Amino acid sequence: MPKKQNNGIEINVLTEYISERSNPLKKRYFFAYHITIQNKSNSPAKLLSRYWHITDAEGNTEEVRGPGVVGHQPRLEEGESFEYTSFCPLTTEFGVMHGLFNMIRDNGQKFDAIIKPFKLAVPFSIN
Repeated sequence: MPKKQNNGIEINVLTEYISERSNPLKKRYFFAYHITIQNKSNSPAKLLSRYWHITDAEGNTEEVRGPGVVGHQPRLEEGESFEYTSFCPLTTEFGVMHGLFNMIRDNGQKFDAIIKPFKLAVPFSIN
């Protein structure tokens, strides 16, 4: 579980392969990623926007930018967290994502909360 704390913001990521929405014969692999953002600082912070950099197993990249996350721009008081789940389709069985959340404090200080790289991978079993 990747974890990174910066400027008092801790970000935890859990990933999951969604087999029922995937179709390997058509090179469609569907992943969910569950994000928890926790404010461990002593001042509120609001998430303004997000940036994702996605790389598949063939080296193809995609960048995603936008306001908030899943339609929200949460403002987190000290100790508060915000959780959400989103999805990422890939054409390969493996990929990597990393990114950042653009944040702002009540005093106007802007900063980026960095999200370390995390894997999206189809689980394999060895018999």
